Order: sequence, then C-alpha cells, then structure tokens
Amino acid sequence: MKQTLIYKDLTKQALLLATGMVLLCFTTFALLEPTLSLGQVPSTFTITQQITDEISFTVPATNITMVSPIQGISGGNATGTTQTVVRTNAINGYNMTIAFSTSTSAMRGIVSSSTSIRDYGTSTAAEPTFLFNSSTSAQFAYTVSATTSTDLDPSFLNNGTNCNAGSTMTADRCWKGPATTTFMVVNRTSSAGGGATTTVRFVVNVPSNPVPALVQDFYQATATLTATNNP
Repeated sequence: MKQTLIYKDLTKQALLLATGMVLLCFTTFALLEPTLSLGQVPSTFTITQQITDEISFTVPATNITMVSPIQGISGGNATGTTQTVVRTNAINGYNMTIAFSTSTSAMRGIVSSSTSIRDYGTSTAAEPTFLFNSSTSAQFAYTVSATTSTDLDPSFLNNGTNCNAGSTMTADRCWKGPATTTFMVVNRTSSAGGGATTTVRFVVNVPSNPVPALVQDFYQATATLTATNNP
C-alpha cells in the first residue's frame, strides 16, 4: 500500500511539473512575441529582364525607272525616287548609309558597259553641293530627305547657301555624287517603333552635245542602303 502511495505522489508531482512547464512556455512566448515582431525588417530584391534591340526595313527601297527617257544628243533631265521605312526599338536610334557598286561611274550602259554617265562632281567629295551644278558631261547624282529633318545626317541640311550647314531640310538642294565607299545619310538619335521614312531622289542630267558622247542604251546603277542600330 505504501508503494502505491509513493507512486501516486510521483505521478502527481510529474503532472504538476509538466503543467508548470507548459505555463512557463506560454508566458515566455507572450512576453517575447511583441518584441520579435517589432524587430522585423523588410527584405527587398529586384527582378531584371533584358530586352534586346532589333532593326528592320519594314518598307525596303524599290527599283527605280527614271520618269522619262533623255535624248542622247540634245540632252535633257530625268529624276527618280525611292522610299524606305526603318523600324527599330534601339534607344539611341539608328544610322543608314548608302554605297554604290561601281567606282568612278556608277551608272553604266547595260549593253555597252564601257559607256557611262559620270558621277556628279567628284564621287569622293566629302559633302554634297548646294544646288545641282551642270557640266559639259552627263552626270548622275542623288539627294536625301526624311519625314523628320533631325533624322537626316547634317550633310543634307543647309543654311540657304551651303550644305552640311544649318538645320534646314529643303527638297533638291543638297546633291551628292555616288561612291563605292559608304556615306551616312541618316543618323536618328531615338527609337523608331512606328517606323521612320527616308526618301532618296536621283537625277540624271545630260547637256546638249555631252562630252563624252552617250550611245543609245539603258544605263543602270546599283545602290545599297544599310541600316545599323546606334550603340
């Protein structure tokens, strides 16, 4: 009987001790939990996604047939125009250059390739001339315009007297001779998500009794426009 009482006493003490421990845990949590909450700090981080630049000719330049034939002896004048639209999401915009496939005389006879129409002025001239200057020779030249004048390379802007000067874009004012080396015609400094239009206009001028003489033929030149995103 005595052993039974001792066992009961031990069980009672263990139960009381366990109950006391549980109460102590609850009390400690109640005291510490507000302190832990007030000590919390935010954890901030970033999420980064790269978007790359793209560029394309949404409207490529098309082949040109000059508006009218020119008489080879009495002479005449003819023009032709092509347009191109460039679309880019590059933040710094893009530049466009033009180059011709044949040096010295870009426009040559298709049947008689030894006969050619001379490049306007000097094909290696650094900048276009203000207005077209005729010669005793037949000449081939081009000029460039854009929907927005600030898209143009300064070479095709003028101050009313000279090209590569001022900020005015005027049709048929700044004429350049073709060359095999690339020449910048557009330098846009902002993106063109909706597309930017550039117009290239060509002229062939044949004076009366040109020197050298031109034989009857179709004369043809090949040009390449290259658009590149600015870094």
